[in-house]
Amino acid sequence: MSTSHPTHCGALSWLQKGIFCLVILGSSIATAAEPDLKDPFLRDPDSIATKESEMKPYKQRLRHTEIDFHMLPIPGGEYIMGSPKDEEDREDDEGPQHKVKIDPFWMGKYEITWDEYDTWRLNLDIQRRDLSGLTADDVDKNSDGVTRPTKEYTDMTFGMGHDGFPAICMTQLAAKMYCEWLSEKTGQYYRLPTEAEWEYACRAGSKTAYSFGDDPDKIGDYAWYYENSEETYHKIGLKKPNAWGLHDMHGNVSEWCLDQYHADFYKQFNPMVAAIFPYAPPTELYPRSARGGSWFDDPEYLRSAKRVSSSEDWKIQDPQLPQSMWYHTDADFVGFRIIRPLTVPKDEDIQRLIMYPDIPDELRK
Repeated sequence: MSTSHPTHCGALSWLQKGIFCLVILGSSIATAAEPDLKDPFLRDPDSIATKESEMKPYKQRLRHTEIDFHMLPIPGGEYIMGSPKDEEDREDDEGPQHKVKIDPFWMGKYEITWDEYDTWRLNLDIQRRDLSGLTADDVDKNSDGVTRPTKEYTDMTFGMGHDGFPAICMTQLAAKMYCEWLSEKTGQYYRLPTEAEWEYACRAGSKTAYSFGDDPDKIGDYAWYYENSEETYHKIGLKKPNAWGLHDMHGNVSEWCLDQYHADFYKQFNPMVAAIFPYAPPTELYPRSARGGSWFDDPEYLRSAKRVSSSEDWKIQDPQLPQSMWYHTDADFVGFRIIRPLTVPKDEDIQRLIMYPDIPDELRK
């Protein structure tokens, strides 16, 4: 099967006609409706919107499964990205601070779980369809055509838990390919957040070191981290959410972003003019960006502005030659969550900005 970026001429044409949206009323999150069983994509009627004021929460069911996921609204706006020079434990790559303009999007209420991820990774949707005696329709054919990972050499949960736990150890490529599959599966365009989008959603209007304030002693209410995790990740959604209803933005597992990591990336921006879609398209295999800190980290690594960069060390234990493009055997602290922009990008922009699942040249050899 081809690993090139699909044109989405089937499923994604629906995206231009209707966008899923969410509504936040103060600090109260509205309840998502149920998927429409008459819709070939099983879309929630509350997902349909054409402007920010129409956005509502929604729940999406994965076809041929009993698995669904929840998306929450992130309103558009401006914020100050990065950390001030006097923030405790600040790193140089978190500055200089600069204004950023963010367009509205939906973000996963939780990190992607193994239940969701393995539906794609292990072909569980295809297996269930076959066992039910169903014939693949156009939606199935489009999603079946998206490349899936090769089998891992060992259990990638490392015995820490599967059902209801965040998926881990995937490469950025694998996370992007999952989004590609999910887009075909649901008829909606999903992708990883940029670093700017992730930090904006994490802050949820706050200007402090954490979304809940500056006091790291309160981190245990909101996050699984080194001191309370008992050296393992935990099921999603057990800690308090931020002001926009997002769980585990601090800790549990770090989360892939769309960007190439550049330590000096912020230096190019005028701090007085809001940058529009600041994003570093990936051109090299390492380093790439993640955010949020994990169960393995101390509180300072869970700050809203803290940046994480991938490295070759994340694959040290991979015995395969060449090493897998799908798994980071030593990154049992990295997962991801998804977003869906209100305005769907044109396919040429997806290609130009390398928002598709790019296979680095190093892995093509």
